[in-house]
Amino acid sequence: MFSRQLARRVVLRVPRRWSHSPAGLAGLNSVTEEDLAHFAKILPSSSILSTLSPSATPSSELEPFNNDWMDKYHGKSTTVLKPRTTQEVSEIVRWCNQRKIGIVPQGGNTGLVGGGVPIKDELILSLANMAKVRSFDDVSGILVADAGCILQSLTDYLAPHHHIVPLDLGAKGSCQIGGNVSTNAGGLRLLRYGSLHGSVLGLEVVLPDGTVLDQLTSLRKDNTGYDLKQLFIGAEGTLGIVTGVSILAAPAPQASNNVMLALPKFENVQPLYKEVKRQLSEVLSAFEFIDRTVYDLAVKHGQGRALNPQDIEGAECFVLVETSGGNREHDEQKLNSLLESLMLAEEPLINTGVLASSPAQFSALWAIREGLTEAVSKEGKAYKYDISVPLNKFQEVVDKTREHLRSKDLLHENAVKYVVGYGHVGDGNLHLNVVAAAYTPEIEAALEPFVYELVASYKGSISAEHGIGVMKTHALQYSKNPTSIEWMKKIKALFDPNGIMNPGKVLP
Repeated sequence: MFSRQLARRVVLRVPRRWSHSPAGLAGLNSVTEEDLAHFAKILPSSSILSTLSPSATPSSELEPFNNDWMDKYHGKSTTVLKPRTTQEVSEIVRWCNQRKIGIVPQGGNTGLVGGGVPIKDELILSLANMAKVRSFDDVSGILVADAGCILQSLTDYLAPHHHIVPLDLGAKGSCQIGGNVSTNAGGLRLLRYGSLHGSVLGLEVVLPDGTVLDQLTSLRKDNTGYDLKQLFIGAEGTLGIVTGVSILAAPAPQASNNVMLALPKFENVQPLYKEVKRQLSEVLSAFEFIDRTVYDLAVKHGQGRALNPQDIEGAECFVLVETSGGNREHDEQKLNSLLESLMLAEEPLINTGVLASSPAQFSALWAIREGLTEAVSKEGKAYKYDISVPLNKFQEVVDKTREHLRSKDLLHENAVKYVVGYGHVGDGNLHLNVVAAAYTPEIEAALEPFVYELVASYKGSISAEHGIGVMKTHALQYSKNPTSIEWMKKIKALFDPNGIMNPGKVLP
């Protein structure tokens, strides 16, 4: 049996500086008192927040909607509407289209690229009041839900039915399924269950003219022409507002386990991943990379501690491996066999590790990985780059970025404090975080376009799962060629000729 504690010694608010001018806001109108009076005919007063008369809501009540959770992006919207039904969304959108009022659809506002907050004073349409499960078939596993359902709530709903949502995020307690779909969120289960482009079966969408596009099918197979729903998955609300989602839930695993491994050097991550895939095969559900610096920050800020301090001496990085299967004995046998072979190898790929021995420890190990974002935010102001690059370049990207900042004399306590990396090895997604004392023009100028050019040199993607939002519109050219961008603009113009849907986002 693999020891529960392995060791080699045993045998083993500064305003965001926009570096570009957001496109798409020209010609749009602000919400007026006349507009507010019309919205009052559609919604009850409890569903309207506005600083305009006659509502006169204190501006402080709109702050959670106008600002992102990182305090990095700031809007000036005067009005937030909280419709309860698709019909109400349709009536609001139809009026806004006629009046040329920009709309920002907002879910849990947990995004990282400014896609869910206004750039100026656009109307915010919150889906929070649309939070009902419409149906669930425990035979097919098909769940149909309102877009405002919180991801954790759906997980809790499915648990008695022995199913899970094929998506897991650190923000699952706040993010909404409509926002997840609109940003094509990836998360911790993508290795096992694939992306939302595969698991979403149908959508209900309110188009920019108020028309309801009902493609909320619960069919696994439908080969009848263009698959229109795919256009809205990852469109970030620029083509329409997702109001309902049909998604294929996965059978809940009967047995889950995880192990945190300490590696002496980053170069061991790739051969370790190959060996883990070979031995665990069908039960492997996650393989997460954590560099040493961000692990130490997680420990510092109370996210937990996987290993004793003496056991991580000499560790350059960590890997969290999860298994999920249908037979506990079978899965544990595979995991123990893997760990034994790793420790007895002539040249071990790992220094040490800890295997979860209880549900509480299983959750504790995941809490470290899921708490990295929070730990970084507690340390300072984070510039976050969600990128796809070849696995063997993960550490090189972090190191080159750090050295570039050093060459600009920005790597010190009063500027950039840390440059860290963590991410999803299984899908080549690195979260590059530059932790600064404050957001400043000097740091941003040093990082952009340097990071995007670096990613492009590896033929990577400037956004693996967070989306483009407003942060990366000017950088789209590093991942999309001119022909692709031209056709994206044509699609936008076809769906939204007045440009009211989440203006200034995604497209340059």
